Amino acid sequence: MGQYYYKLPDLGEGMVEAEIAEIHVKVGDMVTEDQMLIDMMTDKATVEMPSPVDGKILSIKGNPGDMIAVGSAMVIIEVEGAGNADDEAATPEAGAETAPEAKPEPTPVSPVKAAPVAVPTPAPVMAGTTSEKPLASPAVRRQALEADVDLSQVPGTGPAGRISHQDLEDFIAAGGRMAQALNVGAGRQKRTAIEEIPVIGIRRKIAARMELSKRTIPHYSYVEEIDVTEVEKLRVFLNENRNEDQPKLSILPFIMMATLKGMEKFPDCNSHYDPENSLVRKFAPVHLGIASQTPNGLMVPVVSHAETRDIWDMATEMMRVSAAARSGKAKREELSGSTVTITSLGRIGGIVTTPVINYPEVCIIGVNKIVARPMVMNGTDIQIRQMMNLSSSFDHRVVDGYVAAELIQFIKGALEQPATLFM
Repeated sequence: MGQYYYKLPDLGEGMVEAEIAEIHVKVGDMVTEDQMLIDMMTDKATVEMPSPVDGKILSIKGNPGDMIAVGSAMVIIEVEGAGNADDEAATPEAGAETAPEAKPEPTPVSPVKAAPVAVPTPAPVMAGTTSEKPLASPAVRRQALEADVDLSQVPGTGPAGRISHQDLEDFIAAGGRMAQALNVGAGRQKRTAIEEIPVIGIRRKIAARMELSKRTIPHYSYVEEIDVTEVEKLRVFLNENRNEDQPKLSILPFIMMATLKGMEKFPDCNSHYDPENSLVRKFAPVHLGIASQTPNGLMVPVVSHAETRDIWDMATEMMRVSAAARSGKAKREELSGSTVTITSLGRIGGIVTTPVINYPEVCIIGVNKIVARPMVMNGTDIQIRQMMNLSSSFDHRVVDGYVAAELIQFIKGALEQPATLFM
């Protein structure tokens, strides 16, 4: 038998390290070639790392959230034959999880040395369940918490009993909540458990970027209401008369078109600010970032070179890059390089928001929900109109308040007279 050292490859140009996002196996597992071992994350792209060989897991380096250098061994696998181990790699790296059957230390070790990875005390489990923590990804655990489901009750169909989203959904559909309610007995019971969730992966990157943005950018917000009755009529008309190969339009592509024209008229807003060199990088192309909620957290897929696209192409590309981000298949270049960002919460968008600028950009256009409200028209005529607020934030180091107001008023005019979007 030999050992195969599975080292972290270079996952992108200039990358020197990557973060462990999720580990799919444990020491002692038998794995086959192409079975997924670890998910590694660089920037906002997550890459699945499959096993190159058949064998038994002897050692795993690190835990989710740890940074691994390119070229270092992540997993050691016992294989038939010689493997690829050499004299220099004969000893697992410090901090690696090793197999129970590994040769013991020649001298007694302290309890801390014997268990280098701290294991939290398990929460109390219900009668008839196992105390072993069920295998599931953070997203599945979050879904279970929101659904008030005890994961120890859910049968997993994945490797080593791993619980998938589908397993959880099947359990709930089969009356899982009711079964739990019957098991805990009558009456409402106190909840005492406290779950500590490490901020790792994309969640950590989001936190770091938001902190950087709020710490370094002097934000100010500007809110204006817009009558979108006419653009909504146009949207319905275009959808009713679109070709089969054209996407169904939401209002967002119209806002993208208005923002594109606004950036062309007010180029200071289509910029990045570089505080280290005290300069503003003003861009001729308009690369529209579309803030999107995904199962892994907030991402900003980019519709590049918006100035070259009509509204149909704009909508098609927005749907494509957003879908890629949600599925975790977006490329690095599809998640970077935006010059201005649009953020929208759709129907739950509220009345007013104060969006955080996507660093190092200098403005973000925030879209609130559309509501039908009575409005006074022509001084005396009261009509029911479709109204929507834009809540936008600006970097006061680059964009003066007057310029910000002019930009939003320009976007307002373009949306209230939608024919101008195509002129």
